[in-house]
Amino acid sequence: MSLLIDDECINCDVCEPECPNGAISQGEDIYIIDPDLCTECVGHYDLPQCIEVCPVDCIDKDPAKVEEQDSLYQKYLKLTA
Repeated sequence: MSLLIDDECINCDVCEPECPNGAISQGEDIYIIDPDLCTECVGHYDLPQCIEVCPVDCIDKDPAKVEEQDSLYQKYLKLTA
């Protein structure tokens, strides 16, 4: 499952540098997460780093992009190959 930044985002810029896959970028109004690059930090960390550092708790799992742990790990392997 990819993560999603909601409209509570204050554009503080702390999440973007924490993403090991480069999945977070500045969108038109708020930061966005590319679901093709997001692995929820599987393979890198135990917990999604963007969620850990977000001061307003505006990042959550995207219900439209459900992925199993194994699928996230396979994506990690593909991205780091």
